[in-house]
Order: sequence, then structure tokens, then C-alpha cells
Amino acid sequence: MPTYKAPLRDMKFIMEELLGAPAQLAQMPFYAQNDTADADLMEQVLAEAARFVETELVPLNAVGDKEGCVRHDDGEVTTPTGFKAAYDKYRAAGWTALDADPTYGGQGMPHLISNALVEMMNSANVAWSMYPGLSHGAYSALHAVGSDELKNLYLPKIVSGEWTGTMCLTEPHAGTDLGIIRTKATDNGDGTYAVSGTKIFISAGEHDLAENIVHLVLARLEGSPQGTKGISLFLVPKYVPDAQGRPGERNGVVCGSLEHKMGIHGNATAVLNFDGAKGWLVGEVNKGMNHMFIMMNAARLGTGLQGLGLGEVAYQNALAYAKDRTQMRHEPRVNPGESADPIIVHPDVRRMLLTGKAYSEAGRALAMWLALSLDTEHHHPDEAARKEAGDLVALLTPIAKAFMTDNGFDVAVQSQQVFGGHGYIAEWGMEQFVRDARIGQIYEGTNGIQALDLLGRKVLMDGGKKLQKLAGTLQEFVEENEGDESIGDYVNQLGKAAQQLGSLTMVIGQKAMGEGGADEVNAAAVDYLRYFGHVVYGYLWARMAKIAQEKIDAGQDKDGFYLSKVQTARFYFAKLFPETKALATTIKAGGETLAVDDRAVFGWEGRLATA
Repeated sequence: MPTYKAPLRDMKFIMEELLGAPAQLAQMPFYAQNDTADADLMEQVLAEAARFVETELVPLNAVGDKEGCVRHDDGEVTTPTGFKAAYDKYRAAGWTALDADPTYGGQGMPHLISNALVEMMNSANVAWSMYPGLSHGAYSALHAVGSDELKNLYLPKIVSGEWTGTMCLTEPHAGTDLGIIRTKATDNGDGTYAVSGTKIFISAGEHDLAENIVHLVLARLEGSPQGTKGISLFLVPKYVPDAQGRPGERNGVVCGSLEHKMGIHGNATAVLNFDGAKGWLVGEVNKGMNHMFIMMNAARLGTGLQGLGLGEVAYQNALAYAKDRTQMRHEPRVNPGESADPIIVHPDVRRMLLTGKAYSEAGRALAMWLALSLDTEHHHPDEAARKEAGDLVALLTPIAKAFMTDNGFDVAVQSQQVFGGHGYIAEWGMEQFVRDARIGQIYEGTNGIQALDLLGRKVLMDGGKKLQKLAGTLQEFVEENEGDESIGDYVNQLGKAAQQLGSLTMVIGQKAMGEGGADEVNAAAVDYLRYFGHVVYGYLWARMAKIAQEKIDAGQDKDGFYLSKVQTARFYFAKLFPETKALATTIKAGGETLAVDDRAVFGWEGRLATA
């Protein structure tokens, strides 16, 4: 059975030494007045979070995978053995309220801390963690744009965990293209609406963990424009609250079926049928897409944390196995008196392990950087600081979602490979990590969509202003450290790659204004995001290596933690960062190589026809 230990030492290093988070949070009145920015308090909270996930969630991971969820004839759903008991303990301990607004019963802790908790939960049991995760997304949207009446009724229940939430976007014919959804809403004339339609792939859409489920549903009001400009957001509870705010009559929404999936079996991925269900408008009419993206952006960061969490736990188990498993002989011998040496001494195994370590630790640094930026965006007293943080979050969210889930899946696969044939056997748990990790690249906007969002919207649409601001930060770091003996080589590589990122952006932009148009952007987007992701990771690894080397030079590396950072940074820049060179070539190739004769290549009478 797989094991997991929360990487608390690394989290502490990133929070305090890399980001200087306690000092930054102390400048924000929201955290200062709630006494939630204290470094010791944050460390204690994370230690208790680690205890919970290690003891309560890890043992349920394989159980959830084997049992899955069961839908009954009445549409009710039972979660795997132990899931409800664990959720009850989670709620009783106050974890559902961790970073929520104290006005509605929250604890007001920083996003930085809640994101660290989410990473741990995803490592421990990603299917289980999706139940409270979806609730947090619903909370975020309702808190931002809901009426006072809706917020006062629903938010205390969601914050306490008594009620959970979902986000209902996708329909059988409409995935990414939400402008063609068919779910409709009819005004009842009393402040409520009748919502009808079918939504699919609804994570945590039906279950037995909470007494009520609050669905946030995209639908089109009669008479609204076609496309995304005519979509509104509605709150549709499973049970309509009575006059006392308790679950009352059963609403017209039922789970029609559960999806049979490759992984995350312990989460109920439901088909929901809405038949004149009573709902309430959230926010403004025809602004549903804008409102839902509050949830989507939170979900995309959360999905990135799924990739990070699964990569981390897969790496941990591969490392433990590699230390114990003996195969073949190595020179010089590690076990001269034995017939074989532990596989951790073999170079290719070390390559796979270091890949997992390098991607996981850089991903954690990015996730925490973005979480602290969210805290700044929401609570910093200076408007300019809030805007700058918000621009950074907007720019890097697609990278956090796509780069982290791509890497998380890759790390899970390579960690499985460390086990050899045993990695293919279910009892070791590695094949579950691979299956569970695969969905992260697909949902909450496929990674291809994230790439289009990054390049098309976040970079080109504003003339590269957000990119230029980040480029300035990178250039400042390069200029300050290019002569540093310990990280000078890394800084030079980073500087050249960052400069080329700007050049590649211009090349793509110019092509997009030519005959190729948007297809040029689409053709380059995925490779562009991966290139950009390496630049961000390179920046973070160079900074971490600099801090670590300073600690070593000061004689403060008692346990080898800082040496580990320095040597992992060396591996990253030598073995992983050079991928940028190949990516630059493929990005510049443009869309021309995709313009093939459809009949000859695909056997399809399509729109393209080339000589």
C-alpha cells in the first residue's frame, strides 16, 4: 500500500525563505486583524493538516479506487467506505472554513495555507479531496457576485461544510464551447427561475457526505442572445431551503447516472438532469460566463495542485522502492556481500527520481507564489499592488494548470517505471496514481485550451503588457545575479530563454496578423506554454539554489536540505531546462506543417487542400 508524508520542510522553506510570506501577509490589514498571518500559527496549522491527511485520507485512497461510488434507483449516491466518516471529521475540525470570510463563519487564513492543504489532500486522496474542493469553488463565486440574501442563506452552510457545492457547465454536446449550451431558465415571476436541461461530467454532483448540495448552473434565459453573451448563472439546490434555512422539499434535479472512468473512482462524476428545478439568479443576467470564471480560475489552480500532489506522492513511493529494491550490480558496489545493489544507484533510476523531485519542488514554489499573489490581490491595502498581483495570477494560472498537470502525469508515469513490473500491479498503488493524474490534463479546460488562453488572451490580447511586467522581474534578477559563482550558469540560461520568449512571442504575433491568422496562434500555443513554464520554473529554481547556497556557505545546512536544493537545481538546468531549445524550434515552425491535404493524410474531405 502506498505511503505519503507531507513535505512540510519544503513548504516552510518556500513560504518563509523564498517568498518571505509572513512579512508580506502582515502588511495586509485583513490578516493582521484576524491574527492569521503569524508564521508559527501557519506552521502549526500545516502540521495538523499533515496529520489529518496522513492518518485519515491516505488509507481511503485505494478503498475509493476499488469500490467507487454507487448510484441507487432513486438517484441517490453512496460514496466509498469511510469517505463520509472522513468528511465528518474534516468538517468538525474546521478545515472547510480555513480561508473563508469570517463574516460567514470562516477562519480567514491566507490562501497560501489553504493551497498547501489542498496539495496535501491531493497527494493523499485526490478523489476524496474533490468533494470539498468543488464546494470551495462554489463559495468563491457566490461570495464574489451573489446577492446578500443568497450569501447570508448559503455561505454559512457551505463554509461550515454542512452543504457542499458543484459547478455545472458541460453538456453532452457542449464541452469547451459553452456558447452552444441548451439548458434553459424560465422566469417564474417570483424571483425564482425554472431550470431545465442536462449537465454531464459534474464532479461531486451527487453524494451522501452532506445534507444538501448547491449546484451553480449555467443556463440561458428565454430571449437572451445566442452564444456566451446570453448565458446566466443560477443557484439550484438539491433541497430547497425552508423558512428556517434547513433542507426542505426535494428540487427537480436528479442524478441520472455516474460516469465510468479511467481514474478518480472515489469521486461521483454525475450526469445531472434538471427538470424545472427551482433556481435563483447569481449576479447579473447574461453575465454567467464572467461569474463562472471566478470558479473556473479557482478550479484551474486546484487542478494544477492535483498534478503537483499526485506527482509528489508518486515520487515519494518510487524513492522508497528504489532504496529497497535490489537488482543488478553497480561499480563501485554498494552491497559487496550481496548478489545485487539497490536500484537507486543506477543512473537511469536516478534520472527518473530527480525528474520527479525537480518538477514537484518547482511546482510547489509556483503554486505558493500564486497563492500569496491571490492574498495580495484580494487584501493588500495598495491598489497598485493588488493590480500587479492580479495580473500575475491571470498570466500564470494557465501555466499552473497545464504545466503542473503535464509534469504531474509524467512524474507519475516515470515513478511507476521505477517499480518495473511491480508498477503495473495494482497492489503497489502506482498504476492508480497514473490513472488519477491523467484527468488533470483534460478537465477544467484541456491543457490545449490553457495554452490558447495563455498565448491568445493573456499575452497577445493586451499587447504583451503582463508578459513585459514579468520579463522585467526576470531581467532584474538576471542582472543582479549573472556574476554569482554558484548560480551564474543558471542565470545565464534563464536570461537567454527569457529573452527568446519575448522574441518568440513577437514572431507568433506577426504570423497571426498575416494569412495564417488565429491558426498560427493555435499551432504554437501548446509548445509556447511549455516553454513559458520552463522559464518560470527556471526562475524559481535559480532563486531557490541561491538561497540554499547562502545557507550552506553560512554553515546552516545541518540535515542536507539545502545541499539537496542546490543539486536538484543543477539537475534541472542540465537535464530538463534544455527542452526549451527544442520547443523554440517547434514554435517557430508555425502552422504550415499542419496544413496538409486532408484527403491524402486523414482520408477526409475537409476544408484544407494543399499541393
